[in-house]
Order: sequence, then C-alpha cells, then structure tokens
Amino acid sequence: MSVRRIYIVDDDYAVRTSLEYLLSLVADSRITCFESGDAFLEAAPRLEPGCMLLDLHMPGTPGLGVLAAIGDIPDRFVPIVLTGEGDVSVAVQAMKLGAADFIEKPCDHLKLIAALDAAFSHQAATRAAAQRKEQAIAMLELLSPRERDVLKGLIEGQSNKVIAHDLDISPRTVEIYRAKLMEKLGVRSLSEALRIAFAAGLLPAD
Repeated sequence: MSVRRIYIVDDDYAVRTSLEYLLSLVADSRITCFESGDAFLEAAPRLEPGCMLLDLHMPGTPGLGVLAAIGDIPDRFVPIVLTGEGDVSVAVQAMKLGAADFIEKPCDHLKLIAALDAAFSHQAATRAAAQRKEQAIAMLELLSPRERDVLKGLIEGQSNKVIAHDLDISPRTVEIYRAKLMEKLGVRSLSEALRIAFAAGLLPAD
C-alpha cells in the first residue's frame, strides 16, 4: 500500500493534536498539520497529493476560501470538511466547492476513517482515469490526420463506404488507413481501437 498523506487544517490546537494522534495509528498514513488556511495554501504548491481535513471556521482564509483557492487542482487534495453543530448549510456550500464529505465535530472516529478511505479510493480512481486518458491521447497522436479522420468515422458507426464518400477516397483506401491505425495503436480489433479513442475523450458528437 502506498503512503496516504493527510493534511489537517484547523486553528484549534486540541483538535489538531487529537486528530493527528488518532490518524497516526492508521497504517501507512503520514499526517501534516496546519494551524490556518493561509499556512496550508502557502505550502500547497510543495505538498504531495493527499486528503485534507479542513475546518470551516478559521481566522484569515476560512475553509470555504481554501476550497475556492484549490478548486483548480481538485485531484491533488481531496477535502473533507469539519463542521460545528448547525453548520449543515455551510457544509453544503463546501461540497459544491469540491469537498468530498463533511463530518460534524466532535468527530466520530469510525466515520472519519471511513470518509478518508472513501476519499483516497476516489482519488486513486481519478488519478488512474487521468493516466489512462493521457496514455490514450499519446497513442492517438501517433496517427496521421487521415487515419484520425477514418477513426472518427468508425467512432460514429459509419461503414467503410460512407467514410470513403465523406473523405473523397476509395473504400479500399479506407481499409488501408484502418489497418494502419490499428497497427499504430497496437490493437487487433475495432472494439479495442474504440476503447482507446473513448479513453482519450474522442466521443461521438451528440
């Protein structure tokens, strides 16, 4: 199992130390504490991806401000917000800004750990999907413009004859381009080629 990095962002020293102790007992976890949203945001560019336990009410930049600030890098930090009693409406705002979950203080330890497990699973799945997309895009870049045109026609479910008509080439030439693109993509079937295209975001137009 890889190291799970957890960032506790809370101005309450007692809360920080309590959470740090609890989570230090979880295997393969590395915990870093910040006493303010501003301190976290200052360090954020240098931090490795992980999950945040974020207090909503802090001096300086509050929790919602932190969420807004990291909104352009949602995959790096998966936030779980910590709220006081009666802050449900604010927690809903936080989730609209990208928070994965919210937990009311005092934190239920089992619920907290379950929320972190879910957040890390989501982050891993998101990262894997992004890697698949990057790999698929790199593979499609190996294709010539004409091979990409043929692939787009295949994605749209067109026959070789229709593709040939649209591109003003012969059906035999379409077959040649089709064979070449499959060779470059390293696939043996059309379904495999289409999976790569879909992974790259090359979806049929609505």
